[in-house]
Amino acid sequence: DLSFNKLRGEIPPSFSSLWGVDYIYPTGNHLTGAVPGWILDQAEYVDLSYNNFTVGGSECQERDVNLFASSAVYNAELASCLKSQQCPGNRYNLFINCGGSEVTVGDITYTEDKEPPSASKSFLTGHYWAYSSTGHFLDDKTDSDTYIVRNKSELSMDNAQLYMNARLSPISLTYYGFCLMNGTYNVSLHFAEIMFTGNKNYTSLGRRAFNVYIQGKLVWEDFNIEIEAGGVGKAVIRNFTTMVTEGTLEIRFYWAGKGTNAIPDRGVYGPLVSAISVYPDFDVPRESAIISTGTVVGIVAAIVFVVFLILGILWWRGCLGREDEMAEGSCLPRIKAATNNFDAANKIGEGGFGSVYKGLLSDGTTIAVKQLSSKSKQGNREFVTELGMISALQHPHLVKLYGCCIEGNQLLLVYEYMENNSLARALFGPEEFQLKLDWWTRHKICVGIARGLAYLHEESRLKIVHRDIKATNVLLDKDLNPKISDFGLAKLDEEDNTHISTKIAGTYGYMAPEYAMHGYLTDKADIYSFGVVALEVVSGRSNTSSQKTEECFNLLDWARFLKERGNLIELVDWRLGSHFDKEQALALIKVALMCTNATPALRPPMSSVVSVGND
Repeated sequence: DLSFNKLRGEIPPSFSSLWGVDYIYPTGNHLTGAVPGWILDQAEYVDLSYNNFTVGGSECQERDVNLFASSAVYNAELASCLKSQQCPGNRYNLFINCGGSEVTVGDITYTEDKEPPSASKSFLTGHYWAYSSTGHFLDDKTDSDTYIVRNKSELSMDNAQLYMNARLSPISLTYYGFCLMNGTYNVSLHFAEIMFTGNKNYTSLGRRAFNVYIQGKLVWEDFNIEIEAGGVGKAVIRNFTTMVTEGTLEIRFYWAGKGTNAIPDRGVYGPLVSAISVYPDFDVPRESAIISTGTVVGIVAAIVFVVFLILGILWWRGCLGREDEMAEGSCLPRIKAATNNFDAANKIGEGGFGSVYKGLLSDGTTIAVKQLSSKSKQGNREFVTELGMISALQHPHLVKLYGCCIEGNQLLLVYEYMENNSLARALFGPEEFQLKLDWWTRHKICVGIARGLAYLHEESRLKIVHRDIKATNVLLDKDLNPKISDFGLAKLDEEDNTHISTKIAGTYGYMAPEYAMHGYLTDKADIYSFGVVALEVVSGRSNTSSQKTEECFNLLDWARFLKERGNLIELVDWRLGSHFDKEQALALIKVALMCTNATPALRPPMSSVVSVGND
């Protein structure tokens, strides 16, 4: 084994006379010249990858010789053995269950990676990815090494099916994704240490350390799965952002000789990876930019229909009328009378761009009036957005819009009155306003919010991302049924787009990381926010104002900390005492943690959350 020694020059002809050599590993050097013919005939396993040989063919594997990335041509472009692959079209994602069978997690299917391995091997799937494994384990006990490992004990973690198997390599393991559209991608690498034990004896002393490279750049040195995950048999996901410029993504794991190599058994070391998730951080273009005349006519007709539909809704809601009616100012006096001229005593809420007042109409109907100033451009935008969104939506868990009023610089939205104000005030507002919510009411509230979001994301004809789900935007009626409110930041989620790139808006502490950092918006951002709110409901604590400690920055950190300690039940609000369903509480907390997964693709759809809540 001469791998990774910075050797230069050609392979000496005298090597051909070596007797009894089965394994030759000059991997990762600077060797040049032609590949000697005797190598193809004499050795059992040969790995010439990551060198500068002159290779005439286009194969990655020739007999038992791994030629993957062995040519100098590779330094400038895609490996020659991949160049011959015909791409049926641009791809925008990559999901691999390393070492395991095909598995579906949420709405993502991870392809299988079960190719029988060997000491020097490159494998092309025939579709859109490949891998190359190099090296032979320092193991003198068996004639055959293990390059795929399987966990034999039960794993208590989210998406455990991704971590039951893993691919292992003694030196270097490289995955290639190709046919990818050029652009910026998010790469999530999934790990779990399933070869070491947690016993307090010799077998627990093993240490695995390896380097991680993406697109040839070192992104993590001496990565130790057990330390990063907080123990053995626990999942850890590391997220990176990278650029694809020539249609190819390279993810490489490399053992640099650090850590142990004989605990619990001789030959246990090297890179170990459970799964790979790659998804775009850009707007995915439509498949075709050519639109037929008939399609154009259809689109125009649809737009005209929608415009008339919205105008009809606005007229029906009282936001449009004859000019003489608007001149008479018929709506503003009535609303002023209902709110006692917007008396401060009737103020029941304060938003970022206006106040909310309680009002009483002459017919005895109690209303809530949201007041926005037309002098604010942001207020104008929020008014139009909220009016357009909420007018087209009807659901038991969405706040109901009665009408609107536009006069002078006054922009007013009239809603149904919610007797118990906001969920935030009920849970952690001033003590005199807090409500004693029992466990079953809290559970009902979480399920209700989930149903409202499932309607917005999956059931409504207009698919909508709310973008500001938080406890203050969930209102409670007289029976403590939750209703989602404040659609001023909502965005339409077009089915043809994988995500929306938008200016970041919302509330920190509830925003999904991919949205807060990159402006990458999908309905998964709402799902993340729901997970935070659900934890607040269970614990009775605010995520943004929870006491910060060395271990935990916020409520979500605390929940994850308790999960690692195996004591999730400690998260339940102490005010409930023992009056709650322990099994139901644990299930809800686990769902909330799934919703706040750092990888958007692994967050469950809201319909699945509703199903779990109904069990």
